[in-house]
Amino acid sequence: MEFHVCLCKEGCAAIVDSGTSLLAGPTPIITEINHAIGAEGVVSAECKEVVSQYGDLIWELLISGVKPSKVCAQLGLCIFNGAKYASTGIESVVEKENKEGSSAGDDLQCTACEMFVIWVQNQLREKETKEAAINYLDKLCESLPSPMGESVIDCNSISTLPNFSFTIGDKPFSLTPEQYVLQTGEGIAQVCISGFVALDVPPPRGPLWILGDVFMGVYHTVFDYGNLEVGFAEAA
Repeated sequence: MEFHVCLCKEGCAAIVDSGTSLLAGPTPIITEINHAIGAEGVVSAECKEVVSQYGDLIWELLISGVKPSKVCAQLGLCIFNGAKYASTGIESVVEKENKEGSSAGDDLQCTACEMFVIWVQNQLREKETKEAAINYLDKLCESLPSPMGESVIDCNSISTLPNFSFTIGDKPFSLTPEQYVLQTGEGIAQVCISGFVALDVPPPRGPLWILGDVFMGVYHTVFDYGNLEVGFAEAA
């Protein structure tokens, strides 16, 4: 079983890094992936509250033709002209209690709105109904990665999880659940962690993906520094 979701339709920046253990990418996309594989993060009541208050409005603005980058500003949730697309990171969603004053709530709602715009766009591409899309947003709130980025998976479900495939240079590179789920401990002390972790790099350097050891352990990587190229082959 393969998991299919359209990531980076126009292409995206990525680096291969053996110093990174997991597969890192933008919070909105990682949240969708972790939801699809049943990984649990922080249940955010604030996230659900924004869905309840603004989910319908975000949907209506997008289908009416408002540019995605203008939606959150038009709703008054972001005080600037143009969206950051969640570049401030998941901390502003799940660590509201660490800030004081009204600006904390403003940052929370702005970041949440930006993520919802991305998620609703994905649902529109899948031709989902508004009701189904709003329900999906609500469920995604339960899959937000923890402030440290990690999400936990039921170890007993690994055999039922889908494969995940990256397309690089028109060639698919697939990972099985046994490859993208990290297992530690044994017996009742066993813990299974999603290999997908949230990382938000703001423009102009981001958004950015990092293919860490989870990927490099499966695919042999060759760096051609002279031609500024990198090649992959299935590891023996």
